Amino acid sequence: MQSNQGIRIFDKATAIVTGGASGIGRALGEELAKCGCEVILADLQIELVEKVALEIRGSGGKATAVEIDVTDFPTMERLVQEAVRRTGRLDYIFNNAGIVIVSTADLYSIEDWNQIINVNLRGVVNGIQAAYKVMITQGFGHIVNTASMAGLMVGSGNTAYTTTKHAVVGLSTSLRVEAEQMGVRVSVICPGVVRTPILVGGGRYGKMLIDIPSEKMDRLWEKLKPMSPNLFANKVLKSVAKNKAIIIVPTWWRVFWWINRLSPSLGMYLSKRQLQKMQKELGVELH
Repeated sequence: MQSNQGIRIFDKATAIVTGGASGIGRALGEELAKCGCEVILADLQIELVEKVALEIRGSGGKATAVEIDVTDFPTMERLVQEAVRRTGRLDYIFNNAGIVIVSTADLYSIEDWNQIINVNLRGVVNGIQAAYKVMITQGFGHIVNTASMAGLMVGSGNTAYTTTKHAVVGLSTSLRVEAEQMGVRVSVICPGVVRTPILVGGGRYGKMLIDIPSEKMDRLWEKLKPMSPNLFANKVLKSVAKNKAIIIVPTWWRVFWWINRLSPSLGMYLSKRQLQKMQKELGVELH
């Protein structure tokens, strides 16, 4: 299927996915390839992302792996230019790479702030800056940024992550209005809880500043019923195909978005209660 703007959904399209070595990024790459898309998987974990690309090719899909640091704009720009040079187009860029620093704000250093802002926000900005003008020139394209439900609600106890994800939501919705006039689509993905490495200590490049036994963290996440990454990616791509602005999966998490939109004070109250409950369950206290 192809839109009247020239974008391909998804057969014979070209897509870049950052953070493509594991979790949501890997699942998006696998599902895009199943739909006939040529996928460029970009990640710092080059051995792992090459393995993912090899598995996709072994299943009959088209995939290449590239070592990338999303915080380095010249590298991101070269990634986009090479994809266009080789395939002749860029239908999608999924700015998905992200980290979590598990901590309350009193324990952050300025280096922690810089790290999470550089990856979660600047990494998205770099992807957009590298791809947007290319998409304007060709007259089509879809920028898909990964935020979080933390970008749509109060995230007490996870302030730095929440800050970056609110920024990604604001960036995406604002750019969507501008980009529409240029023939370019913009969507933002707001996952609930998905079973990915980021649930374990913030992911490969994240960190935990609070000493919490892994079994306690596992029990906490399991209560929120994590969705499998590939089921998540399958549902997300259906919404991307429909050009949805804000994509919330699993859908039941929309309840929390509605609460925070209708009554911000209620949202803050519920966040306070949830923080207190979490601290009690994990044995963590604010200092």
